[in-house]
Amino acid sequence: MKKYKRAYIISAVALVILSMAYFNRGALAMMGFDWFLQGEVEKRLENTYKPVEGREPRPVNVDKTKQHPFSLLLLGVDQRGNEIGRSDTLIYTVVRPSDGNMLLVSIPRDMYVDIAGRDRKDKINHAFAFGGAGMSMDTVEKFLDAPVNYYASINFEGFRAAIDAMGGIALPIEHDMVNKDPYHEKFTIKGGQDLYNGKDALNFVRYREDAGGDMSRTERQQQFLHAMIEKASAMKQWSKIPDLLDIMGENFSTDMQPGKLIDLAQSLVQSKNRNMYSQTILGEGHRLEARGPWYYFANEDDLAEVQLMIKNWLNADTKTSSLILPPQYNDIKKEVEVLSNASSVHETE
Repeated sequence: MKKYKRAYIISAVALVILSMAYFNRGALAMMGFDWFLQGEVEKRLENTYKPVEGREPRPVNVDKTKQHPFSLLLLGVDQRGNEIGRSDTLIYTVVRPSDGNMLLVSIPRDMYVDIAGRDRKDKINHAFAFGGAGMSMDTVEKFLDAPVNYYASINFEGFRAAIDAMGGIALPIEHDMVNKDPYHEKFTIKGGQDLYNGKDALNFVRYREDAGGDMSRTERQQQFLHAMIEKASAMKQWSKIPDLLDIMGENFSTDMQPGKLIDLAQSLVQSKNRNMYSQTILGEGHRLEARGPWYYFANEDDLAEVQLMIKNWLNADTKTSSLILPPQYNDIKKEVEVLSNASSVHETE
């Protein structure tokens, strides 16, 4: 479980690096986007380009007059030294440059699925150990019945310094959080701080000793991810991207070519809106046999709804008002529609 918490935070760092353009168009416009076009930045990105052997990245249209949605698989990997590691966090992300919306679908690491290229089922996070990013992409494609255009992988080693380089992030911690169980890693996070460093942020997500269990941890993971994005946007963190890339070093890899990454960033900043929606695939966990491994089994109805949602989001012809949102956002959508209708009525009067 410790690796899972770490990896979730790591994947969030990947999301921030790849989507700062998406969430910070105001700062970018002020800076004229000039620095991002400099060869120095593209050169720093060269070391991150690691294509998957035997797999060509699916093309994405970056024509600013016809911006197509694309998908990105975020992999949080706890890998040290020459270890193969496992992707303890998998987030299937759909980015829609034309309307500024992002959908993040979290796949529990213990999800029991068919592993692509193997004749048996296993935990989905084992796909990375068996065949790296390529097998993870193939497995997720099969599980979600949806294409994976690109992947981005972040290793734990690049996490703490990256958060510190951003100057820390704000987290909703009102009281001290103390992990003291003899079977857990011991730490204390002081409540009431304005900003929390990389170490505290990691412990915030890894905290295990509350009554909410997995649901509370999932909520903290989401709070952390949004805190990262908010800090990048509010503090105009564009100037720190080169430093973040240096910090991540060999801990960050993607099959998106540097030039393509820059083109996509440029197209994303044209959007007038910026909205991020999160969804976790529901299900239940249990063992297949006594003392056997613990697996997570997807709720088939929920999985079918998520697959439909992804297809809806990846369709370039889907209008913003017709996007299928995760259930928890439906009330917000209704409020927006009511306000929009009221405004239209007022204008006609």
